[in-house]
Amino acid sequence: MVHCDTEDQTRNLQVAVADRLGALGLELHPEKTKIVYCKDTNRRGIAEHTSFDFLGYTFRGRLAKGQRGLFVSFSPSMSKTAMKAVGLTIRAWHLKRRSGADLSDIAEGINPQVRGWINYYGAFYHSELYSLAARIDQHLVRWALHKFKRLKHCHKRAWAWLHAVRQREPKLFAHWALASSTRRRPVGAG
Repeated sequence: MVHCDTEDQTRNLQVAVADRLGALGLELHPEKTKIVYCKDTNRRGIAEHTSFDFLGYTFRGRLAKGQRGLFVSFSPSMSKTAMKAVGLTIRAWHLKRRSGADLSDIAEGINPQVRGWINYYGAFYHSELYSLAARIDQHLVRWALHKFKRLKHCHKRAWAWLHAVRQREPKLFAHWALASSTRRRPVGAG
């Protein structure tokens, strides 16, 4: 990744890098090499590409809050590709199949990975993680539906049960430290 002041400077640098790599028998990857315009409040031009993905983040213009109100800032947040990969990992945990385990065992098993995601992806646009927290809660509700006969087939009671556990033990799961994902979810939705 290289940052330049002008498009001409960028195109000249791209040619120079391609020539240098060519001398070594290498070439720029055509799908991974593109010129991106960092569009924000101060740079309002038009370009073919105004965002890019790098290290699990998507960099693009986003609303930000400043001293003078809202403005558009070119900044990162968790990419859709990373979000999908994390979602697949959550699904691969197969929490509902762990009906022999108790809640603290599940928390002990998933918390290190969830903390890692929160620490890495939560550095920018923390709010992007709320949907992941809600997804984990959905899987915990499914686990409860399979674990407890009294909750079977009753999503409303399962969500109420999870909310009560969260009230009693707010630090049990790492994702519960994020802004409330279960409290914002309507009880009974499933």
